[in-house]
Amino acid sequence: MVNYIWVGMTLIGIIFAMINGTMEQVNEAVFKSAKEAVTLCIGLISILVFWLGLMRVAEESRLLEKVSLLVRPLVRRLFPEVPSSHPAMGYIVSNIMANLFGLGNAATPLGIKAMEQLKKLNGGKTSASRSMITFLAINTSSITLIPATVIAIRMNYHSASPTDIVFPTLIATIISAAGGILIDRYFYYRRKRKGRE
Repeated sequence: MVNYIWVGMTLIGIIFAMINGTMEQVNEAVFKSAKEAVTLCIGLISILVFWLGLMRVAEESRLLEKVSLLVRPLVRRLFPEVPSSHPAMGYIVSNIMANLFGLGNAATPLGIKAMEQLKKLNGGKTSASRSMITFLAINTSSITLIPATVIAIRMNYHSASPTDIVFPTLIATIISAAGGILIDRYFYYRRKRKGRE
């Protein structure tokens, strides 16, 4: 569906440019944006490699394991249907930790693996389980301590102080995560109450 939306937006833009006679500016913008995208990706690679390297050091030194032990009791309460020894629990915790350090690109494969495991727990059904919905809410609104990707983009565009985004991001993500969990719980308990009636 998203592909159709993008194709539709592109076609509308091209048709609009043809009608207004601004096709030359569109072509120029396309090539300029393509060049900027490559430059930005190369800049992001270095920052992501740095943070992924730090994550690897934290993993090897067992620091990540110790931090994840602090998160596990909360995760168990949020996902009561998931057995603590199940692989899904490990992927969920790893995804939360990656998002915590602003490594969205590293968190994505972990999130996909977590969803695959949660689907297995759900008996392979096409409808989402409560745990899958909760995980999606937490994954999309996760708390971020260090927004590494945003800092990298700000550095790439020569921001005077690229790390100024850290505190506002922390506040915004705490609010979004709390909101996501509260909304998830509200609908869960509402559905549970309706099931009893």
